[in-house]
Amino acid sequence: MRALLLFPLLAALSAAHPTAPPAGTRFEGKFTNGLKGNTLSFVLAPDGKTIRDFTFKGYWRCDGKLEMLGGAGPTKGTFAVSNGTIAGRICEPPNGGATAWCFDLGGKIAGKTATGRFRMNINALRCDSYELQWEAAAVGPAK
Repeated sequence: MRALLLFPLLAALSAAHPTAPPAGTRFEGKFTNGLKGNTLSFVLAPDGKTIRDFTFKGYWRCDGKLEMLGGAGPTKGTFAVSNGTIAGRICEPPNGGATAWCFDLGGKIAGKTATGRFRMNINALRCDSYELQWEAAAVGPAK
């Protein structure tokens, strides 16, 4: 009898509090500023404390010219996640100076959605995505 009374209460409580996506979840999204059609994707690692496999697809400016990138992102390293807050900067190579590719990522993960900002640049080549705002949603487990 108690189980019959408890079940509706538990169901109501779980519906009222969305759960975080399972660890190892792939997110895909778009940018809300910049050029139409730019996209991003990343994987929230199994420990929920890092983002890996960040990929930007779209346009950026190099030496004043618009260029399309089929997929760019750090090949090594991860972005930190702490209490749902994403923050990090990865430059490749790490001490590459003006010729390094640098990726800045910040934002928030809340359940199955995420929002934030992104910037990618190479100073010596005068290439820059400028600061872009993004939104993404969990699409399933990481591959």
